[in-house]
Amino acid sequence: MNKITIAGIRRENQFSPNHVGNDAAIFALTAQHLRKLGCEVNEYIESDLIIRKFEETAIFNMVRDWKSIHKLQQMEDEGYTIINSGYGIENCTREKMTRLLMSNHISHPASLILPTDEDPAAALEKAGFYDCWIKRGDFHAIHREDVTYVRNPEEAYTILKEYAIRGIKTAVINEHLVGDLVKFYGVTGTDFFYWFYPSNKHHSKFGLEQINGTAKGIPFDESKLQQLCNRAAEVLNIHIYGGDCIVSEDGSTRLIDFNDWPSFAPCREEAAPHIARRIYNLINK
Repeated sequence: MNKITIAGIRRENQFSPNHVGNDAAIFALTAQHLRKLGCEVNEYIESDLIIRKFEETAIFNMVRDWKSIHKLQQMEDEGYTIINSGYGIENCTREKMTRLLMSNHISHPASLILPTDEDPAAALEKAGFYDCWIKRGDFHAIHREDVTYVRNPEEAYTILKEYAIRGIKTAVINEHLVGDLVKFYGVTGTDFFYWFYPSNKHHSKFGLEQINGTAKGIPFDESKLQQLCNRAAEVLNIHIYGGDCIVSEDGSTRLIDFNDWPSFAPCREEAAPHIARRIYNLINK
């Protein structure tokens, strides 16, 4: 049997805010486990996608640059096997993610999608909430201000105005949910699922987790959370995922963020073989 040759494309450092080492580590471990499965893995950087022709017809990647994403989509259309899909990566940008989760009835906070050049006061009043999270609609969070907690329409207007100045056309506004903040990681088609309270492990990109405070340990059904996350991954068209949810006092869970291929920092040694096996199985499907 011929050895399977796979291209692995690392994430550009600018798209790993405060997690450059962690993102590099999970990529390296995944490549290592794929080699243990008998694959030949050729490693590349994001810019290689634009400047070279790939002989490998299977690619696993952590890319985030728009040019890279669009090139992956083009390659997928040409018959390459891409994990995560370039279309899935785009689906995890904030506005698209919110629309897809809501339209597919995935448990999620009440949300608005607004132009950044408008005063949000009337929309917030109609929605019935003022404590909320404003998030850039066009991409993932790169800068601290890309996800901001506000307490009133005046603060919301200030953030939207800043987004508009930065050229960000739309913003997603999520109702602030009270409860335990839970961070999770998963891999579709496997039993792997890991969750933890970031308040207990001091795990953070921008320190925003402190808004919800220290977790109380509200009981919830872990298997139902895993089912919810795998359903969201299916809707968004990704296989390697992570994100955040809020567990309310009644034990219900609602997704507040969902990402294509996060760092898996607290669990990467455990996660890497599952990620590699999932990539291997998808390539051989």
